[in-house]
Amino acid sequence: MEVKIGVQYAPRELVLESKLSPKDLSETIEQAVTNGGVLRLEDEKGRQVYVPAEKIAYVEVAASNVRSVGFTVDA
Repeated sequence: MEVKIGVQYAPRELVLESKLSPKDLSETIEQAVTNGGVLRLEDEKGRQVYVPAEKIAYVEVAASNVRSVGFTVDA
């Protein structure tokens, strides 16, 4: 899943590919925001991102796009 996190007062959003299911990802985000703690996510390469919950402006979750390489032919 592709996750985009907008952080208050930051000029760019954080973007990562998470290996969590949509349900697990949603629960992780809701728990961090509800408890006022830290949102911790790990990407597919094992890198971790920590964001204080009170600084989160928005979180966007979308299915990962598989990009084809080369030429495609439309029938």
